[in-house]
Amino acid sequence: MKRWLGKAEVVLGNHSDRLNAINIFPVADGDTGTNLYLTVRAAVAALGGTATDATETGNDVGALLSRAGQAAMEQARGNSGTLFAVFLCAAAEPLAGKSRLSAPLLATALNRAQIRAWSALSEPVAGTMLSVLEAAAHAAQAVDASQSGDDSNHALGLSLDAVVEAAYQAVVRTEDELAQLHEARVVDAGGVGMLLVLDCLRAAVLGEELQDELLDGLHGYKLQDPHIHERMPADDGVEVMCTINLSPLNAAILRQRLDEMGESVIMSQVGGAQGRDDDDDESSVEVSYRWRVHVHVPDPEPAVALIRSLGEPTDIAVSQLAIPRENGEDPATDEASDSEAGSFHETFNVPGPSRHEF
Repeated sequence: MKRWLGKAEVVLGNHSDRLNAINIFPVADGDTGTNLYLTVRAAVAALGGTATDATETGNDVGALLSRAGQAAMEQARGNSGTLFAVFLCAAAEPLAGKSRLSAPLLATALNRAQIRAWSALSEPVAGTMLSVLEAAAHAAQAVDASQSGDDSNHALGLSLDAVVEAAYQAVVRTEDELAQLHEARVVDAGGVGMLLVLDCLRAAVLGEELQDELLDGLHGYKLQDPHIHERMPADDGVEVMCTINLSPLNAAILRQRLDEMGESVIMSQVGGAQGRDDDDDESSVEVSYRWRVHVHVPDPEPAVALIRSLGEPTDIAVSQLAIPRENGEDPATDEASDSEAGSFHETFNVPGPSRHEF
């Protein structure tokens, strides 16, 4: 599992430019590859280089992935990074206490992950990485059923092969499932990112190389292809992200109000319930959960004010959805954009360096 995430970090880093180039949904801000890479990097960093404190996780696959997932969730970037973190946290749950991955466990983990990812979004959309994850989960379940729950390494290999092939076919279909992608003749960037993550899992488990030929026929993915988002209309508004402790009621209120304010609302729990003690009277202790919150809004002030009215958020990050491209400059190196993104942090007195979407 450590080898899988380490491989995913390297591969997403190498592919980030091409993923950015075809990123036009939900906004054409060309940052999907960067967001995925930075989120996976946070997961890998959480595992460290010291066998991940064997005294803490032992050979517990679920414990290891849970630690990685929690770190990814706390530092998730953008829609794609947040959904990857949701995927990792959810997949870890059925693997708790398990010392190895098997075909039945893979089917259960992927199914849990795809359900959690679809439910994290207020308005989930087919033709995205959600569809890719769903197809992968269905493929794993089909193989598990055909193998009658066989937990051998052979069955796991069959399942991983089927998962990657189903993910690839789902990526190809994204081009015709979303009007924006069909018009631009590209596949979904987040979907390709999830395909790469799943192929990294297959390669790590089976001790094989990545299947580079999977990417050969994907529209918009050749090195010579242009950066599609640069020809798209600029998107107004900003992306607001934070982490906050909320009761279930306040979480529901926040989701409803953010749905009214903006788009791309993602809310997912980070860890389990907090605030309950076995020695406390449950009636006097309000159980809360830690949430990772993501939304696109025209103006950050009302969204941040709403969030703060319900709790004490940490790691508030406000980033422009459209970064000015003056004189053909690459947004990732636009110093003016960095200073403008930083002004949001000054407005809200958020400590630490400014966070700026590439």
